Amino acid sequence: MTERKAFKKVVRARMAHTGESYSTAHRQVSAHAPSAAPRHRESALTRRLLAAAGVTVSEPMACGLGGGIGFMYAVFEYSGVPHPLLTIVAQHHPDPWTPAVLDRLGVPCTEQHSSSTPAALNKLRKAVVDGSPALCTVDRTALPWRSDNTFMAGADPHPVLVVGIDGDTVTVDDADGSDHQLDAAEFGRAWAGHRKGRHHLLTAGDPPSTVELERAVPVALRATVGHLTGPVLGNSFDVNFGFSGMAKLVDELRKPRGWERRFATPMGYDHALNRLEACLQREYTAADATRPLYADFLAEAAPLVPGRDLAGAAALSRESAAGWREVSRIRALGLPPRETFDRLADLIDGCLATERHLVELLTG
Repeated sequence: MTERKAFKKVVRARMAHTGESYSTAHRQVSAHAPSAAPRHRESALTRRLLAAAGVTVSEPMACGLGGGIGFMYAVFEYSGVPHPLLTIVAQHHPDPWTPAVLDRLGVPCTEQHSSSTPAALNKLRKAVVDGSPALCTVDRTALPWRSDNTFMAGADPHPVLVVGIDGDTVTVDDADGSDHQLDAAEFGRAWAGHRKGRHHLLTAGDPPSTVELERAVPVALRATVGHLTGPVLGNSFDVNFGFSGMAKLVDELRKPRGWERRFATPMGYDHALNRLEACLQREYTAADATRPLYADFLAEAAPLVPGRDLAGAAALSRESAAGWREVSRIRALGLPPRETFDRLADLIDGCLATERHLVELLTG
């Protein structure tokens, strides 16, 4: 409540200074107010984009509307790399997050691409000229404040929110609790660096007069259930998604020619445990596999979906979060590899059982 009073005070101060209406001043202040200590980067960026359009949702609600939790497990092998590379995606995947949230809320969006960086920057200047932010996909390894880049980090799409351009200075929200400024040419290089997302630009339009969460939440719940139970892509890779992916991971942990063979070297073993921690706590996820944030969404959404036990589902999401937290901390037990893999299999099997029950409650 105190936070909202302080925000309204800033809005009214802008009204007095500019002569703007309350709604216009609210839009401008929201567009220039980064979320403090966001829990989930895609949801935090989407929330700020929505706020600038005049739609206020919590970060848990933005997370749930984007699909919330998910699971994807993959191990890739590359020539010249001394061990396989592990990836787990614990959030809803692979649907683009922000467009999904906007679509479920009935907020229109415009997506643009450009063939050249100068043309893209011109479009970006026009997009943010009235204070409305724009979502851009960049190569995160080209952002000067990023010191946490991992191997092949630049291959992943990395959305950021451009909240202003003043001359040749671009102001960027990277969902880390503060805005960053960099030269337009430097931003242009980062924007052009991600091949599939090269110069991708998304802006939100005017929202409907009434945003119907009662309609949006059940649609999002169906998306979450659909990706956990599959199919997701409609091809052979679907075995790596959702409950099927969890079961596959458990099987590969238990059989002698699974992880015991793939990550047999000390370097490979260290990589596997490091990636478990990173992928369940930071990369492609919110903390503890996104399950605590999704639990907060379910608790908030419960009154909007009568007839389903979303409060019970929230409790199960927290229970699963505790299991994934133990998975991410497995190194602390100091077990030898075979015992580590068996322990991981038991923990993930427990999470799988909990989440099967969770899905039963989500479907009513």
